Amino acid sequence: MEKKALIMDESAIRRAVARITYEILERNRGAQSLCIVGILSRGVVLAERIAQKIYELEQVHVDFGALDITPYRDDRAGDQQQSAKSTIHFPVKDKRVVIVDDVLYTGRSCRAAIDAILAIGRPQCMQLAVLVDRGHRELPIRPDYIGKNVPTAQTEMVRVSVKEIDGTDCVEIYQNSPEEEKFV
Repeated sequence: MEKKALIMDESAIRRAVARITYEILERNRGAQSLCIVGILSRGVVLAERIAQKIYELEQVHVDFGALDITPYRDDRAGDQQQSAKSTIHFPVKDKRVVIVDDVLYTGRSCRAAIDAILAIGRPQCMQLAVLVDRGHRELPIRPDYIGKNVPTAQTEMVRVSVKEIDGTDCVEIYQNSPEEEKFV
């Protein structure tokens, strides 16, 4: 896989997270009844940053959790047996749930997240925040909050790196080699 371009650096990610946070607070008229749920693994880091930014702005601790969507995926039948690693220790009933993911591509991860949350309880509403929307949807899913729209080719891959996991904050596009494209 060949690195093609740097799409976002650390400061661009910081600004995108701040903008998404302001938009969440504006749309929901503050932080009341909000909870933030990140999809494992990088979505959790971004969700935690949003929750921290909400506290900085509103002095309100919103409920925050991590969501393992593996048991709810429809495109990875072999993974269905894995144990869930979700850490949602609060009721979602009647809450405004903001699902956070790093990259929105086909929409299947988001559909699985919706199913996983509905298995816990019935929220007042669910909203979707993504750092990168790369297009190519297979399902009718649209994010409410977007850090950056990045039109891509099917043969490209968007990689989000976060300090907490990867040691750096950036978003990069990689081009699959002709051999790798056979497996896309």
